[in-house]
Amino acid sequence: MKYTERGAEEVKIAYIGGGSRGWAWGLMSDLAENADMFGDVYLYDIDYEAAQHNEIIGNKFNDLKESKSTWNYKAVKTIDEALTGADFVVVSILPGTFDEMESDVHTPEKYGIYQSVGDSTGPGGVIRALRTMPMMEEIALAVKKNCPKAWVINYTNPMALCVKAMYDAFPEIKAFGCCHEVFGAQAIIAAALLDFEGVEVRDRKDIKVDVIGVNHFTWITKAHYKNRDVFPLYAKYAEKYMDIGVQKKDDNWFNYVFDCSQRVKFDLYKKYGYFAAAGDRHLAEFCPGKWYLESPERVKEMGFGLTAVSWRKSDLQNRLARSKRLLSGEEQVKIENTGEDGVNQMRALLGLCPLISNINIPNVGQIRNLPLGAIVETNAIFVDDDVTPVFAGDLPQGVYSLVARNVDNQLLIARSHKEKDLKYAFEAFCADPLTTCNPADAKKLFDEMIDNTKHYLGRYFK
Repeated sequence: MKYTERGAEEVKIAYIGGGSRGWAWGLMSDLAENADMFGDVYLYDIDYEAAQHNEIIGNKFNDLKESKSTWNYKAVKTIDEALTGADFVVVSILPGTFDEMESDVHTPEKYGIYQSVGDSTGPGGVIRALRTMPMMEEIALAVKKNCPKAWVINYTNPMALCVKAMYDAFPEIKAFGCCHEVFGAQAIIAAALLDFEGVEVRDRKDIKVDVIGVNHFTWITKAHYKNRDVFPLYAKYAEKYMDIGVQKKDDNWFNYVFDCSQRVKFDLYKKYGYFAAAGDRHLAEFCPGKWYLESPERVKEMGFGLTAVSWRKSDLQNRLARSKRLLSGEEQVKIENTGEDGVNQMRALLGLCPLISNINIPNVGQIRNLPLGAIVETNAIFVDDDVTPVFAGDLPQGVYSLVARNVDNQLLIARSHKEKDLKYAFEAFCADPLTTCNPADAKKLFDEMIDNTKHYLGRYFK
């Protein structure tokens, strides 16, 4: 890497999961839109052919007249080749297949346990973590071997335990987890400004928020727009839409797989007086199972959806078809800003721009009443090859009890991974707020779900 009048050149990005038919295309678009960073993106994926396809698709961006930078994409067969000399490592993998995810999400339904996502917490989150953490450990050790000073940006869920596995394997790793959930919360505050005052916020970054919590269960305790406290305005917005939700045009929530009416976050505001910042599908899973996920009818009443894995499988087929169209030229690549902060985080770490953004990293005291070393989410300052978490203080008392329970479970799962002993994961499984069945049924469910993903759990059965 070197610096010129244009900015940072010869930057090397290693993309682990580089055959992605979603995140990878978004990164390509965001890189092409930036004007002061240039270089190479090495694509590594266990599906080498998928990475080869993305090499062709990525290089098509260089032919667009609106591209502001040039990036050379190269598919490689080994993770070592991808990582050697990398300045940045992006991790976006599917841990296993959608068949394993189908078990994570839907097997608990036999016992009346419903999950709206099933990848961060709940019974599905526990099992997915056991499957994912060995993969993240392997990636971290490969980073240690090939590019120990690189910055690692993780997008894979369960976010907290993915990051935890990397730091446990390589304590000096410079890694953080990146999630866009808080960006949606800023958009809600913007909607409140427009609704009550007719003020149109052109850039969500103009709304400054104090962030505290864990990934997908993050809370906003303060919010400002142009030096003005707009938290009272959010309170007013929540009161207005608490019972009816913020409605879509056709009023049918099951047409919006990842969207919601915001009723869960408004209800949590009513309970605790703070703004739960993630999407309702995630928030519901961190709360006691009878609150929002007691039944599909309760889910529908609260205006969000249960994301069936059958939908994900169908969507994969759509993305595979799109990949073919992009490869053949039937569909042209185009630059569409994703709204993600990944490229700006890289730019800030290269000293090209200042940035404050929410990330997931080990707790070194930024949240005083959570355990040190647990992976927490707060704002952080990015500047000149350094990331410094912003001190967030204490989680508010009522919120603390919900978040701390989840953190304790994460630490149990991490212990299970480290000691190769499933008993700690089972303790977390039973303690999860969504595990509403009796202990005997919980053991049957745990064993069945473990068996369904046993192919990826060899470390526990040797």
